[in-house]
Amino acid sequence: MSEARSPLQRFFPWLLAIVSGVLWAVSFPKWNLQVAAWIAPALILLASLVAPQKPLTPAGPCWKKPFHLGRFQLGYVAGLAHYLTSLYWLLFIPHLPGAIAGWIAISLYLAVYPALWTVACGMLLRKIQNNAPDVFLSPSEFLHRLGATPAPRRLLWAFLCACAWVGWEMIVARMFTGFPWNLLGASQYRNIPLIQISSVTAVYGVSFLLVWFAVSLLCVCAAAYAHSKSPRSRDVILSPFPRLFDLAPPLLTVILVFIIGFRKATAPEPSSRTLKIALVQPSIPQTLIWDRSQNAVRFQQLIALSREALTQKPDLLVWPEAAVPELFRYDISTAQTLQELVREHRVHMILGADDASPKVESPQTYRDYNFYNSSFALDPQGNVIGSYRKRRLVMFGEYVPFLKYLPFLKYLTPIGDAGFLPGDAPNPFNLADLKTRVSVLICFEDVFPHLAREYFDGDLDLLLNLTNNGWFGESAAQWQHGANSVFRAVENGLPLVRCSNNGLTCWVDTSGRLYNIYYPDSRDIYGKGYKIVEVPLLPEGASRTPTFYARHGDVFGWSCFGLTALALLRARRKTT
Repeated sequence: MSEARSPLQRFFPWLLAIVSGVLWAVSFPKWNLQVAAWIAPALILLASLVAPQKPLTPAGPCWKKPFHLGRFQLGYVAGLAHYLTSLYWLLFIPHLPGAIAGWIAISLYLAVYPALWTVACGMLLRKIQNNAPDVFLSPSEFLHRLGATPAPRRLLWAFLCACAWVGWEMIVARMFTGFPWNLLGASQYRNIPLIQISSVTAVYGVSFLLVWFAVSLLCVCAAAYAHSKSPRSRDVILSPFPRLFDLAPPLLTVILVFIIGFRKATAPEPSSRTLKIALVQPSIPQTLIWDRSQNAVRFQQLIALSREALTQKPDLLVWPEAAVPELFRYDISTAQTLQELVREHRVHMILGADDASPKVESPQTYRDYNFYNSSFALDPQGNVIGSYRKRRLVMFGEYVPFLKYLPFLKYLTPIGDAGFLPGDAPNPFNLADLKTRVSVLICFEDVFPHLAREYFDGDLDLLLNLTNNGWFGESAAQWQHGANSVFRAVENGLPLVRCSNNGLTCWVDTSGRLYNIYYPDSRDIYGKGYKIVEVPLLPEGASRTPTFYARHGDVFGWSCFGLTALALLRARRKTT
């Protein structure tokens, strides 16, 4: 095979990498081109595997095998195009230097994962091709070689590529506290039958199916291309059936998952009672939240909206994350106002508010306190019956990492050298008068599958997400956040209610359907107002049967990770 490369051959992989990354991004809200997620992984692979492979062997005893820089670079470009596009809403943060720095930094970091995926897939492909020479291939040469590979080996490769994708999603959900935002499977949040598999595999199972299908489709195209170039088929109309052999396993699996999911999603759930909830969305700009001189004004706006909502006689009144301007437990005026509100209307209340605890016996300044992003529950008598402290904090939004060693970092964030400490455990609220048990997830805690699972117990009635998406204006962040949270309801078999400062205030049933997305008289999700939602609950005294995922956790995800690691170790021993 010739090493001479035309300009088209040189630039085609880079252009394809960018296009595939953007295609991956538009499968998520607001674009919602869900079909793109079924082909984008294949295009990323195609871009990286037809790239010029330049083995680079760094000096040092730890490096004994070549690292394929060209393949990594193309996967990295695809990942960077994806994250810069899908996370554009970070630029809406009202602190421009930090917004730009954060947008670029997190995109540069996250792009490493799909880049490593392309390297892993390349290694696995060489293995199934009996350690074929790792040289530059034009697109036609690559397709011909892949298509000429025995079909069972192609099947194995496509399956392992899907395992490897799930493996990197498992890591990105945990590394450096984790950022599992827009995992590939979350793009299918509106495909209700398909996402029912999440009750067994979490969102990772949907990602697996998408990648398995996409890579198998690439193999089908390669097989058809190789067949068309064989002397026996030049004058014959190609029969599609032999070439579709690669696609049969994932396609049949998707169909089976869809059928089972459809039956599950349409099966009636036992319910003899409902919980009527008033969700208040104040739509307070983040700049106003930081302006302490406006605290009284925004607090009175919340009270006014709440009084209007309480005319509907709800069982529970909910305010979003950080709704209370002052420290609820320490500001007497704030506490008295809220206690009078719930006593007057005989209503339970859950609200988001900051909390503090002294670090020393006689605190003098704010530095003598630890601060927490918290939520509180009040009973109709105005008593505080529970509190919860957020456990998973937002880097540079709620704390600054390495501040002791890198003090200049405080200038890249609007919080300066202030910040919160994390809570240490779930703390469900028992609303005894309502015979209801609620677990609260604050901010983006509802995008972590393994974290939300920790809040489940057999007596829990629903998950409640309190969030403040006012940081991001009227962008796709609110829609993407809501799409991610859909899977927590399906994974745990629990209704999930969302109360946001601005954005997707709504509720999600146990099958992942979104309800009360818009206000009755508007298609605007960002404006201020309130919504009255009625969430069905199990009959009184009944325990909720845990899903497979709620019982056993990430068995599927870690199995994919382990299988990928074993396959790569085996391929590594046999290559070069």
